[in-house]
Amino acid sequence: PPTWAIYIAGLTFKWIKAQGGVAAMDARAAEKSALVYAALDATEVYVNRVAPGARSRMNVPFWLRDESLNDVFLAGARERGLLALKGHKSVGGMRASLYNATPVDGARALVSYLNDFAARHG
Repeated sequence: PPTWAIYIAGLTFKWIKAQGGVAAMDARAAEKSALVYAALDATEVYVNRVAPGARSRMNVPFWLRDESLNDVFLAGARERGLLALKGHKSVGGMRASLYNATPVDGARALVSYLNDFAARHG
């Protein structure tokens, strides 16, 4: 049997249970994504091309309306410890990954940066 995979799965299941179980993880995912989408939708600085009914809770793609600010945005994010926001090379833009291990405070930190950036460049 694939003992390593079984061992890792067991650790993951214990971690999920310690977080409150699947229902709590689902609620946290909804909260994190709602925070980020609200910040993106609240300003004209960002563009979200995904219809609200089709938006992912795990990966939030978005674009800057002025794409000449992409490098400035990414540099500012790095300064705040917000990493890996650059979107996929075939799609461009930005992508915030809000996977299960990402705490709600991580989403709040991103929202704070999104709001600050929009205030400076909006």
